[in-house]
Amino acid sequence: MTIPRGLRALLALAAAGSLGLSACSAGPGGSQSGNASAGSQDAPLVLTTFTVLQDMAANVAGDHLRVESITKPGAEIHDYEPTPSDITKVEGADLILNNGLGLERWFEKFVADSDAPRVDLSEGIAPIDISEGDYSGKPNPHAWMSPANGQIYVDNIARAFTSIDPDHAADYQANATAYKQKIQSVADSLEARLEALPDNERTLVSCEGAFSYLTRDVGLNEVYLWPVNSETEGTPQQIASVVDKVAADRVPAVFCESTVNTKAMQQVADETGAAFRTDADHLLYVDSLSEADGPVPSYLDLLQHDADAIASGLTGQGAQ
Repeated sequence: MTIPRGLRALLALAAAGSLGLSACSAGPGGSQSGNASAGSQDAPLVLTTFTVLQDMAANVAGDHLRVESITKPGAEIHDYEPTPSDITKVEGADLILNNGLGLERWFEKFVADSDAPRVDLSEGIAPIDISEGDYSGKPNPHAWMSPANGQIYVDNIARAFTSIDPDHAADYQANATAYKQKIQSVADSLEARLEALPDNERTLVSCEGAFSYLTRDVGLNEVYLWPVNSETEGTPQQIASVVDKVAADRVPAVFCESTVNTKAMQQVADETGAAFRTDADHLLYVDSLSEADGPVPSYLDLLQHDADAIASGLTGQGAQ
C-alpha cells in the first residue's frame, strides 16, 4: 500500500520523540515555547492570533523579532473575545499574522484600526470545504494540522518577515529551511506507524472536524461529531450518526480535543465499545499549545503528541 508523503512525515515525528524536540532552543530552527519569542524589546513586534502560529513564527524569527500571541495557551480560538490589553498589543504591532480560512471570526473588527501589514499564513493551501452543518461550503480552517501544510505556513512566515526586515532575509530563510526539516520528520514517522493498518481500521474519529487535512495526507477516513467548535456541540443527531459509523466500521478507538467537553464522545464510546481515553496523553491538541510545562508547548510537540495518540489508539500499540 502506498502512503501519501504527508502521512510519512507525521509518523516520522512520532518516532522522533526520543530526539527531544521540545528541548530545542529558540535559535535557528529551534522550538520556541511560551507566549513570546526571545527577541529584544527593541525588535519589531510580530503579533499572531494564536499560540500555534506564534511558535511557528518564533522558530523562523530567531532573535531578530519579538513574536507574541493574542490568545493564551489553552484558549479556544474560534470565538475568542479580545481584551483591552489585546487592543494595546495590536496598536504596537509591526506585522500581524493570522491563519485565514475564516478561523478568526473575531479578528476583522479587532484589527480594523491597525496600520500594520497582515498576512494570511494559509495562503497557497488547497482548502478542504466543510460539507455539512452551518459551515457547509466554507473552508475547513485547520490547515496547520497537516505537516505538509505546516511547511507552507513556514514559507509564508519567512516571506512576511523578509518584507518588514529585509536585512535579515538570509537568516529567516535558513531558519525556515531547518524548521521545515523537523516538521517533515514528524510526518515521516506517523506514516511509518500507520502503514500496516487494515482498511476497516483506517478511520480517525474526533469531536471536532479539525483533522481533514491530516487524514487526507495520510490516507485515513475522517469522522467527527461537529465540523467546527460551536455552542451546539454534541447534538443527539450528531452523536447517533457517529455511533452508527463507528459500529459499522468497527473503529477501535475514538478521540477528542483538549479544548472541548468530552461528554458526547464518551457516549459514542459507551454505545460502541470503542476505546476512549481522556488522559493528557490521549487527548488531541489542535487550536492551542499548552503552557511550557504541559504536554504540547510547541508546534512540533503538538504534531508529535497527536501522532503518538492516533497511532497508538488505532494500532493498539503504545507510543514509540
